[in-house]
Amino acid sequence: MNVAEAVGATLVRLGVTTAFGVVGSGNFHVTNALVAAGARYVAARHEGGAATMADAYARMSGEVGVVTVHQGPGLTNALTGLTEAAKSRTPLLLLAGEVTSPRSNFYVDQAALATAVGALPIRITAGSAVEDTVNAHRIALTGRTVLLNLPLDVQAAPVAGDIVSRGIEALVTLPELSAGSGPQPDEIDQFVEMLLAARRPVFVAGRGARRARTELVALAERVGALLATSAVAKGLFRGSTWDLDISGGFGTPLATELIMDADLIVGWGCALNMWTMRHGTLIGPDTAVVQVDQDAAAIGVHRPLTLGLVGDVAAVARQTADQLDPRSVLTYRMGYRSPRLAERLAREGRWRDVPYEDWGTGEICDTGNGRSGDSRAFEGKSAPEEPTEELAEEPIREETKAPAGSGRIDPRTLSIGLDDLLPDQRIIATDSGNFMGYPAMFMDVPDECGFVFTQAFQSIGLGLATAIGAALARPDRLPVAALGDGGALMGVAELETVVRLGLPMVIVVYDDEAYGAEVHHFGPDGSPLDTVVFPPADLAAIARGFGCDALTVRHKEDLAGIAEWLKGPRARPLLVDAKVAANRGSWWLEEAFRGH
Repeated sequence: MNVAEAVGATLVRLGVTTAFGVVGSGNFHVTNALVAAGARYVAARHEGGAATMADAYARMSGEVGVVTVHQGPGLTNALTGLTEAAKSRTPLLLLAGEVTSPRSNFYVDQAALATAVGALPIRITAGSAVEDTVNAHRIALTGRTVLLNLPLDVQAAPVAGDIVSRGIEALVTLPELSAGSGPQPDEIDQFVEMLLAARRPVFVAGRGARRARTELVALAERVGALLATSAVAKGLFRGSTWDLDISGGFGTPLATELIMDADLIVGWGCALNMWTMRHGTLIGPDTAVVQVDQDAAAIGVHRPLTLGLVGDVAAVARQTADQLDPRSVLTYRMGYRSPRLAERLAREGRWRDVPYEDWGTGEICDTGNGRSGDSRAFEGKSAPEEPTEELAEEPIREETKAPAGSGRIDPRTLSIGLDDLLPDQRIIATDSGNFMGYPAMFMDVPDECGFVFTQAFQSIGLGLATAIGAALARPDRLPVAALGDGGALMGVAELETVVRLGLPMVIVVYDDEAYGAEVHHFGPDGSPLDTVVFPPADLAAIARGFGCDALTVRHKEDLAGIAEWLKGPRARPLLVDAKVAANRGSWWLEEAFRGH
């Protein structure tokens, strides 16, 4: 057995079931070794797509994501996906062939590239190939993205001894990697006192809390906390009466109001960054802030804290619950958790409950559950009784309103229609761009495994690959890719992958024929926009060329074609080219550009 074969066999023995990649001469043998050992190999059309597929697969499956690429350009093509994974702390292992001679056309300093984007580089050696592989996999399991460089001459070197016994020995002899011992008892005592003193506590759970729903719901029940998430953890508290859904730029007016009025905010595995806390405007001047994270380096990075606790989220929640004095909890006033608030959450807790003026028809859309007469509430800025200056809303300029019958569908109307049509057991993956809040805000998901949000690097073009990786991790759910036209065309090669894999995917393109974020950011200043607007493209025809079913949507009635496709047999993926109205920029990107 040679090193390439040993690496493939060892990874499968460690539990790797699926690998993504694009095969070249430098990774041909290690990829075949993975397959020979029993792993499923998914061929992408671009290394960037392969890396993002592995990223999404890891997030949704709980496995280490594995991607395999050629040396040099194979790695550089994968760098954007690798960066997204590293910033998201995705457990991902990238196997790359490597040339070590600077005279080779393929030569680049691959270790330096990995380090530059936040990944950890490891170079395999012939004498410790199995141990190096086990170590790389184990580090990835802790939430690191790892590049395992495989020099070409080393790949061909023989490995002495039996691979199974060497793998067992490596597992036994390598030191355990842990997240640390957790908070000190006095820190837990301080946290307990803060929870008992709070009258309006809110828990905000992030990426690091996605496996801790049971513990957080139980603790919140005992202290009367409301429950919210960052965007990446959307769906974690679905089904709870006290679920506020997403906190931050995507938050409903009611969620914004309640979080701003909290006297204690606890971030669980959540960075509490500018997105989730709206540049800090959701935190009141007298609000106590606690952050719990297993990574000590993440504590207090984005804002001042009253208390920081280093430890596993689920373990800290259990430890805190164990320390609560039952007598104190029994006499505790439940704060926010009142029958009146439960009724408000049922009536106003979803974006679709908030009236808005339809940009396609000019009509006011009102389900009857929202606060009537306040169409501006949609913009997410009118929730507090006394908004701060930063959240003040400017009126929509008359000249930006689209005339009725313009042949474009309001993205809110589109998203609500999709939410009504698509089965509940769905998994939604979104790309980045001006459109991205609409599926996140107006479409429900069944749980935290129903939403995949690869936005840590804010790159467009990752959405379709994200949906593919998620679909393979959760074949029991209908995969839905929500893309902008810019991102869809950037990643269009992976449409062939969707068709080849036979995925029954719904691909929705919010098509405004522009890089909408730039249009709405620079347009109001009178800047020329020729560089960021494009002539109409028939994306439905392009999709049919790849082998998809496809339709164009300009009006709500056109959504009937989706209903027909859903009836079956769903033999081919469906691309929906939705010509969306884009009368003004989205408020979440208005906030985002303030961070540039």
